Amino acid sequence: MPELPEVEVTRRSIAPELVGRRVSGGMTRTAKLRYPLWPELPRHLTGKTLLSIGRRGKYLLLDFDAGSLLVHLGMSGSLRLLPPGTPPQKHDHLDLEFGDRLLRLRDPRRFGSVLWLAKGDEMRTHPLLAGLGIEPLSDEFTPRWLFAATRSRNVPIKPLLMDNHMVVGIGNIYASESLFRARIDPRTPAGRIALKRFERLVPAIRATLDAAIAAGGSSLRDFIHADGGSGYFQQQYYVYGRTGEPCRVCGKTIRSLRQGQRTSFFCAQCQRP
Repeated sequence: MPELPEVEVTRRSIAPELVGRRVSGGMTRTAKLRYPLWPELPRHLTGKTLLSIGRRGKYLLLDFDAGSLLVHLGMSGSLRLLPPGTPPQKHDHLDLEFGDRLLRLRDPRRFGSVLWLAKGDEMRTHPLLAGLGIEPLSDEFTPRWLFAATRSRNVPIKPLLMDNHMVVGIGNIYASESLFRARIDPRTPAGRIALKRFERLVPAIRATLDAAIAAGGSSLRDFIHADGGSGYFQQQYYVYGRTGEPCRVCGKTIRSLRQGQRTSFFCAQCQRP
């Protein structure tokens, strides 16, 4: 699934090409993704100007002068910038034309979503956004904030970092990599982690996400850039997906375990409880 870095890479790729332009046409090719896809959306947007493209967690917010599109890439979605008239492929479900640029949504599993929010709707109160937690790249995300938010929480730190009601957008890959950088065992109860260790973890989360964004994200399975290219952060993984391989720091064998419905990867030597 595209996580925060992949969504941010997408935002940064398409914003310079499309912001300030008017929609000149488009089409839908499916009636439903995760939610129904409004068939009149391209017609409704035609003539309207794209003012900005923001991000909230793993959601993209395309703000027009009459409302906003709320876009989630789901498990396998991607947005591509293409020349108008490019023939669609099997899993291409939505086109929006901006003159000589075409924005196309591709989603093989159709777990993504595209929802229109009319002008005046409060973004922060929308059901998909209202319960989202703090942004890990924001100034508000500090060691003291995370320390205070985890007191009396006995859930292991790894699944807590992946809880979008607590912190948005980190996901399995970047939670595993951040905990390795901070030298914290993923099984450690969050409420037992001292402030001093959070002073390692928060910068580690920021550094991991920033490095992933700089590398174009992780291209695993279906994720591709708006220009069709791939990210390469997967080449820098310390632990994720490396079960049985030697740790890049100490040489010990990378281990894995199940936490909830996800697999966690760690080095028992570098990440001692």
